[in-house]
Amino acid sequence: MMMRFDGRIGFPGGFVDARDTRLEDGLNRELLEELGPIFNSLKVTDKDYRSSQVRDVPQKLVTHFFTKELKLEEIEAIEKEGVNAKDHGLEVMGLVRVPLYTLRDGFGGLPAFLCNNFIGNSKSQLLFGLRTLRLLREDQIQDAVWSSQNI
Repeated sequence: MMMRFDGRIGFPGGFVDARDTRLEDGLNRELLEELGPIFNSLKVTDKDYRSSQVRDVPQKLVTHFFTKELKLEEIEAIEKEGVNAKDHGLEVMGLVRVPLYTLRDGFGGLPAFLCNNFIGNSKSQLLFGLRTLRLLREDQIQDAVWSSQNI
């Protein structure tokens, strides 16, 4: 995920332009602008599609959620090269790794992360991704959500 210019956390992305013939073209263009030149080789395809959601507030939008499995070396390269992206320092303040654990205190880690201010439906997309990609068990996700709302 990334820290945006407005202090909220979200996923890379943006609007599909008239020049984009497919959703994936628009997303790949946005990834290149926001995360840098490594996305010339790490293209998102229709196989990476996960879900769509209609939103009416604050404006009518259809958001599409894609996930792409990356190797650790690719993640590290994105983090290293991201500072050279066109939108770094403008739209994107930096990348953020999501903690996939909960500390013994029951709050540190994922529960604390979920207390951040997320843009749009990014928080629900994150939880959807954790579930569908089976990065955490359902009970771990539920416990983290509960702790984020009750501690």
